[in-house]
Parts: sequence; C-alpha cells; structure tokens
Amino acid sequence: MKTITEFPRKVVEFPDMGIVMPDGCRLSARVWMPEDADDDPVPVILEHLPYRKRDGTIFRDQLTHPYFAGHGYASVRVDMRGNGDSEGLMDDEYSEQELQDACDVIAWAAAQPWCNGNVGMMGISWGGFNCLQVAAKQPPALKAVISLCSTVDRYADDIHYKGGCLLLENFGWASTMLSYSSRPPDPLIAGDDKWRDLWLKRLENQSFLLPLWLSHQHRDAYWKRGSICEDFSAVHAAVLSIGGWHDGYRNTISHLVSNIEAPVKGIVGPWIHKYPHYAEPKPAIGFLQEALRWWDHWLKGAETGVEADPDYRAYVMDSVRPARWHPERPGRWIAEQEWPSSSIAVEAIELISPDAGPSTVASPQTCGLAGGEYFPFTFGPELPGDQRPDDGLSACFDQPELTKPIEIVGAPELEVLLASDRPQANIAVRLCDVHPDGASELISYGVLNLTHRNSHEFPEALVPGETVSARVVLDQCAYRVPAGHRLRVAVSTAYWPMIWPSPEPARLTLSEATLSVPLRLLATGDEAVFAEPEGAAPWATETIRPANSERHVDRDEKTGIVTLSIADDFGEVRDLDHGLVNGSIARETWTIHPDDPLSASGKTHWTQTLSRNGWSVRTETWAQMRSDAQNFIVSARIEAYEGENLVFERDFDEKVPRALV
Repeated sequence: MKTITEFPRKVVEFPDMGIVMPDGCRLSARVWMPEDADDDPVPVILEHLPYRKRDGTIFRDQLTHPYFAGHGYASVRVDMRGNGDSEGLMDDEYSEQELQDACDVIAWAAAQPWCNGNVGMMGISWGGFNCLQVAAKQPPALKAVISLCSTVDRYADDIHYKGGCLLLENFGWASTMLSYSSRPPDPLIAGDDKWRDLWLKRLENQSFLLPLWLSHQHRDAYWKRGSICEDFSAVHAAVLSIGGWHDGYRNTISHLVSNIEAPVKGIVGPWIHKYPHYAEPKPAIGFLQEALRWWDHWLKGAETGVEADPDYRAYVMDSVRPARWHPERPGRWIAEQEWPSSSIAVEAIELISPDAGPSTVASPQTCGLAGGEYFPFTFGPELPGDQRPDDGLSACFDQPELTKPIEIVGAPELEVLLASDRPQANIAVRLCDVHPDGASELISYGVLNLTHRNSHEFPEALVPGETVSARVVLDQCAYRVPAGHRLRVAVSTAYWPMIWPSPEPARLTLSEATLSVPLRLLATGDEAVFAEPEGAAPWATETIRPANSERHVDRDEKTGIVTLSIADDFGEVRDLDHGLVNGSIARETWTIHPDDPLSASGKTHWTQTLSRNGWSVRTETWAQMRSDAQNFIVSARIEAYEGENLVFERDFDEKVPRALV
C-alpha cells in the first residue's frame, strides 16, 4: 500500500469530540477534518461502531479517516452508546436506540458550521449493517452510504441462522461481544474520576446476547426489524456495496444491486472480512480512491463517473490447490453493466434422475471440519481446506471431466426430492472443484433446515418416510473451473462446526436432484480496473507481544470425541501517541462425537488487557453452549480486574427451549 502524507487540505484531529444525545448521553467521537473547514465547509462521513476507536479499529481508522479528511471531508468515528469512551448502555445489536443515536449524530453533524449539510455513512460488518438500516430510516442529511461485508437479512444471512439452521457463529459472536463490551473507557478520555464508575455500570448491565438470539429461532418480528429486505424501497441514499468471496457476507452485494431502487453499485473481490485496500487474499484495490469517487459525486455534486460504472464488478477466482490460507488468488475482474445479467445462462445438471435408484446420506456429525471459518479475519488458517475428508462423509455426485473451462458467476441452486427418517433434519450442499489428482476445492455451499423448506417464519415438521421437495440456494460465487477438472456436488446431513446438529441422527433418501449452475462466457482479461491501494500514515505502535493464530483437530481414539481447538492471540501493542497498551486473546473449543449430535459442545475464553504506566485492567470472559433434545443450555462468566484485584464478577446461566421444527 502506498502511504500518502501530503493532501490537498491540511488535516486537524480531535481525539474526543463530545456529541450529546437528546437524552443527555454523551457519545465520544474521534474527528478528522480540514483545518479550514469552518471557512470552507465540507461533507461529513460517519462511522458508528461498538468496536472502540481508541484501541479497537484504530489500525484501519488511521489508514482511512485522515485520507478522507485530507480530500475535503469531516470524518467522524463514533463510539456507540455503552462502548469505548461513550457513556450509556448497549442492550443488543442494531437496537432502535443505536439507530436513533446514529440519526441524531447525522442531524448534529449536518448542523455544524464546518459541514456543508451533506452526510455519508460507511462501515464494515456491524458498521456496514447499521449504515443500511439507518439509510432505511431516511435521515434528511444522509445522501450516500458505503456498506462493506454486511447483510440485508438479519435472520437468513447474518451470523445467527442460515437456511433456518443455527449457526455456531451465533454462540461465537455472543461470546465475542461479551468480551468486547466488558472493557472500560480510557481514563485519559473519560477522566480519572469517572472512568471506573462508567466501567462498573457497564459491567453491571452487561448482556450475554446468546439466550436472546436463541429465543428467536424462526423468522419473526425480532429479525424482520432492521432487515432492509423487508422493504428495499425505504432506502433512498445512494449505496455502494462491497464484499469478498472469502467472507460470510458474500450474498449481500447481489441482493442490493438487484433490489434497491436508489442508485446502487456493487464490488466483490477475493477478500476475507476486511476493508479492500489492505485485504487479502490479494489483489487488494484502491478502495479509498473508489470511495472518494462515490463521496465526491453524491456529497459534493462532482462529476466522477460513478453513475456510469457497471452495476456489478466481481473478481472471478481461478482454481487453486486447496489450502487453509491463500495470500493471493489468481483471476480477473469482470464487469456487468446490469445485474442480474442477461449474459449469464443457467445450466441444469441432473444429478439423480427419476429412473435411477435413490441415493441415501447419513453423515457422521463430524462432517464439515474442512469448511473453515464463517467469516475469516485473522489472515491465518481459516479458509476451507481440501474437501476430501468431508466428501468422504457425504453423498457425492461427480460430473464428467470438463473438456473446456467454465466460469460460474452467481448462486447455484439444488432442487431435490427427498424423504427423511426423522421429523427434523438438516441438509448441507457443497459445490466443489475436483482436480485431476482428486484434490477438492470448495466453490460454494448452502445449508437448509428441512423443516424450513417452505417458510422460515412458519416451519413444518417432516413426516418420516414422506417425500418432499426442497430448494437449497448456495452462496454467490465467481469461480473458473479449468478443463480437465470435474464438478462435484457433495450432500451431507451434518456440517460441523458451521451449523448446530439436529437432535437426532438423520438419514435422507434422495430420489431426484437437479443442480442449476449460472454460467458466464469466459472473460479474456480484466473488464474492470482499480487503482493501486493507498492510505494515510499507518498507526504507530510498539509490539509488546506478536500476534499468532493456531488451529488443531484432535481425535480421541478411546472415546471417539473429536475436538477442534482455535487460539487467536491478537498480540499486544503500545500506542506511540497516547501510550495505551492493549492486547487480546481468543480461545475456542468445539467438541462432538461422530455418532451423537447431543454431544455437541462449544466453549470460549477471551482475555482483554489495557494498561498505561502504573494503571492496568483485565477482563476474562468464558462461555459454554450445549444442548439436549429439548433445550439449549448456555452459560457465561465475566471477571474484571483492576491491577490484580478482582473488582467485578458475574455469571449467566439459562436454558432456552429448542424449536423442533
């Protein structure tokens, strides 16, 4: 990445600009703007997050926000209520209070003498979600958003449920937020006489969100609120949607470009869950230059050509050897002026014909261990590996060797007639690229709780032995399969640890199955070109402890229990400006027996540390989840230390009834 230090306008920074909400709650904002903004007002770019501007998102903030400010914007990075250096309490993700606070910040910003009255909102992940949801509320000053790695559907395409199946990321993310939100404000910002009271009040009101999320196992009003797919027409601001093929939120770009009536464009690269000017696998792109084109047009009225850009630009990844990490993906950029594209034709591949005999599948509960993380973000061993171990536990339908390459661009779908021997069963479908030597690379996958085959809101139990139809939509993808390779469709009844298992082992009998594959004419070269990545001067730190990620699968040959252990040490660094030292370590353990779905268990342990000179705090959080046939059984614990003294402890224990359909 090229570091830019000279900008058209000189930048000044305000590390703690207070924004007082109508109820008196003070939010803390870090603001960068041109030095002369009072004399020459500028638009505002807002990022509204719970992830701590002081030590959480500071790496990416340093690259991004001074860059925007130097090009004539006031970049406002707000700690959400109840997090970081802001006052108040947070009770859930995307609450009405959170969204209203964002609307109030937008109104406040638009009224400042240094603002020209126009506001844009941006963010990745949580910030990508809430900028779309805020746009649907239509605050008058909000003219444009840039949403990265986000969703339009909080139920069906977030970290909670997928295809009606419970994602284990539901538990993982609740554990993460329990740890993230347990940290105190910085005494240098909140004040030596106030930070501790704010911290203890935050801890006393801390929520462990897992029981709440588990209590909404169907698509009810809880999930509909904030899901902009319920009414795409509510979004009037111009939307630039960006995502990555190695991220869990790869479907949103197509959904937005296909459905929003406001101006909208989409870009999908080969990336994990990161901003694309520093993301991997490479190639990264000049995201900040692309963002400026968007902001300059919609917030300043400049003619930058963004309206004429193709609706959908995507990176078609070439076939590679399976690996848990790829620093780079070879391929090429394609461009579709309109999306959905008339240049993409759907080819139907009959996997099981009515005249052929049925195929059965009853996978061990350990099927899925080659699937990787739902949304990788550590630049470590989190990608799907060689699929052959999972293929061996699935019913596989191999196609003839390709005589010429094909490009799959879009969402494959499987239509299937099947019968189950249990009233509830899950199905997982993987589309793989099989190399001549048998290596199997994951192209895309989809999962479905078969009781949700007709509706996520009103599921219907299966009648054992009765044949029903189901449609499994796989994730969006853009992938070139070379000549000499084969397509494989692998069907399983388990996908651990991506989804929580059914209460009983299930056997499916497949009587008919057809795969629909969206094929595009081969691109001969790049159809879209992006500038090389640029950024402002990076965060200046001293490394105290280097980061490290590890992932191990162990099988106990005596008990049969299989354990996946993940340790992500995010390291510890000292900020060379304000001196704050921060560090964190996350540990996950997932265990299951191949023959017993009720043996499934997840455990997490997070450690967070903050220190400066003689002051130090530490929080430890633990969480556990398991289930029996009727209930999910969850527990968690927080311990908070000032120095070596335990100043707060709290336990959470709850049973949540398990929906059997």
